[in-house]
Formats: sequence, C-alpha cells, structure tokens
Amino acid sequence: MPTDDLATTIFLIFTGAAVLATVALFLRQSLLVAYIALGVLIGPSGLGLIADAEGVRRIASFGVTFLLFLLGLNMYPQKLVQLARETTLVTGLSSTLFALLGWAAGLWLGFTHAEALVLGAALMFSSTILGLKLLPTTVLHHRRTGEVIISILLLQDLVAIAILVWVEFARTGATSAAGIALQVAALPAIIAFAVLFARYALVPLMARFDAIQEYLFLVALGWCLGVAELAHAAGLSHEVGAFVAGVALATSRIADFIADHLRPLRDFFLVLFFFSLGAGFDLRMLAAIWLPAVVLTLVVLVFKPPVFRWLLRLSGEASGRATEVGIRLGQISEFSLFIALAAQHAGIIGERMSYLIQTATLLSFVASGSLIVMRCPTPIATSERLRRD
Repeated sequence: MPTDDLATTIFLIFTGAAVLATVALFLRQSLLVAYIALGVLIGPSGLGLIADAEGVRRIASFGVTFLLFLLGLNMYPQKLVQLARETTLVTGLSSTLFALLGWAAGLWLGFTHAEALVLGAALMFSSTILGLKLLPTTVLHHRRTGEVIISILLLQDLVAIAILVWVEFARTGATSAAGIALQVAALPAIIAFAVLFARYALVPLMARFDAIQEYLFLVALGWCLGVAELAHAAGLSHEVGAFVAGVALATSRIADFIADHLRPLRDFFLVLFFFSLGAGFDLRMLAAIWLPAVVLTLVVLVFKPPVFRWLLRLSGEASGRATEVGIRLGQISEFSLFIALAAQHAGIIGERMSYLIQTATLLSFVASGSLIVMRCPTPIATSERLRRD
C-alpha cells in the first residue's frame, strides 16, 4: 500500500538507501545510482510504496540549493583565476564540441531545434559529484590531477549556472524589453549586495561570535536561504541565489567551517533529491527512449575521454594525467538533470526529451563510474594498488 505518512516515507527512503548503497559499494558504483534506483524501485511506477513523489521532490530541492551554496564556498577567486588561465581553453573548447555533438544528435533523433539545443547543453558538463566523490583525498588536495579536474568542473558549473538563468528567463516569460532588462540587472545587483553585506556585516558578526558553533551554523543557513529567496523574488532561481551567497563568503576564514558543517545537511537533502528523480521516472517511457538513451550514452563514453585527453595534451599536460582526467570527466552531469527538469518545467522541451536526458545521465553514471574505479585511484577502487595511490 502506498503511504503519505512523512515518517514512513523517510524510513523507506533512508533504510532503502542504506541497503542499496551497500550493494552499490560492493559493485563499485556511485551512491547516486543507488538513490535513483531506489526511487524507481519503490516509487509510483515501481512497487508504489511512496505515493507522493512530487512532495518529496519539493522538499529535496533544498539539496540542490545547498549543493550550489557549497560550490560557491569553494570558489576562491584567486585560485580560480589562476587555474582558469590554464583550463579555460580546455573547458571552452570541450563544452562547445559536446554542445554541437548533442545538438546534432538531437536533430538526428528527430527532436525540435529547441530540444536539440537543450540536449547539447546537457552534454556539455561532467559530473561534479561523481568527479569529486571518486577522487582520493591525496589527489583532491595535493596533486596536480585534482587541481585540473576541480578547475574544469568549477568552470563548467559557472556555465551551467548561466544556462539555468537563461532557462529561468524563458520560464518567467520576460519578453518585454523592460522585463528582460530588469532580470538581467537583477543578477549583478544581487551579487553586489551579497558581497558588500557579507564583507561589512555578516563576516564581522560571525567573527565576533565564532566560539558559538551553533550560531555560525544558523547564520550560514539563514544566509544561504535568504539570498536564495531574494534571487527568487527577483525572478531568478533559488539555486542561483544560493551560489552567489556561497561565493560571497568564499574568501572568509570561516568558509571551511561552514562547508564542513553544512555537508551532512546537503547530503541528507541530496539523497531525497536523487531518490525523487527515480521516483518521478515513469518506467513506461523506457519503451520510447531506451534505444536513443543507450546510443547517447555510448556517444558520451566514446567521445568525452579522448576529447579531454587531446585538449589537455595541447595545453601541455602530461600524457598519463591527461588520460586520467579524461576518464574521470567522461560522463553526463547531475547539472544536466537540473537543466532537463527546468527546461521541461519552462515548456522548452517535452517529456520525451526530459526522460531521454535523465536516462542517459543515469546510464553514464553507471558506466563511467565503473570505468573510473577500474582504471583510476579512488576510495572504492578495484585493486589495492589503486586504493593506495
């Protein structure tokens, strides 16, 4: 019997997630795959144990908000500028090539030009969560490989934010010159407010009471959600506001503390978010999109790693490092899921294209995650040597 009881819903989600996460780790898979698979299994189109998948998704949207807030906290301007000089060309060329590839694939599959453009946008990015979760701590903090991966992912995230802003413009229908000008002006105005308020009010206030950790946690949470709500009121998305809120605090000495204490909350809501993606997936749609989804996944797996390797070699990276980075970035991104859902909600793409992007993203997670743990050092690598590297 499906349930509407919140306590029972949370029990089913997190107990089921713990079980499937264990299975995923034994199979050397990303935990994201387990969460989405659980949603499909016990959601409305599976066993039907969860009745209100949309309600879960509304709650889970906080996970995306916190994810972008934490990404913003990691945007140290000086480091980003330094790395951007080295990887902007790689990121720009690779994004352009993958966008053209996705656009051509969309037209070949018979979709409209608008839907093909969204598919191209979805193929531009690699998974930030998968890329960072499968990096060993030594690589993440001390090695050149981690720096290159992080800089490419951060630049991709900036492009993804810009695309989400564009989708938000399309959704709100700002067709008049005045409406467009207002929304275009909203983003820099919010950035200016966030930076000035954080520097002259928020950071000094938090520094004065930094011995009270509970207070810092509450202020950081309120700041994230407050700027997110301000952005939403200005016609942008909550996610864009959260990202700006994080960047405004990135250079403060308490940024690391905030990031460490918000990660468990982020992970809680991200479990719900990826579960809701699976729960909202209609298995009946597979008959219409499974073949193009498989083809699209194969295209990504075949083209992304060598393209990144080629571009990194042109930029002067060593052959071995270029190969490893290509393998680690050879999938579709969770941002592609956000773009697909936002574009569908805005009426830019239809249900079939949205399900195609979601299915191909999940398949790429499974295939790319397996390849990474077999070929690269990760916390769940298949060999003891790779786990030690």
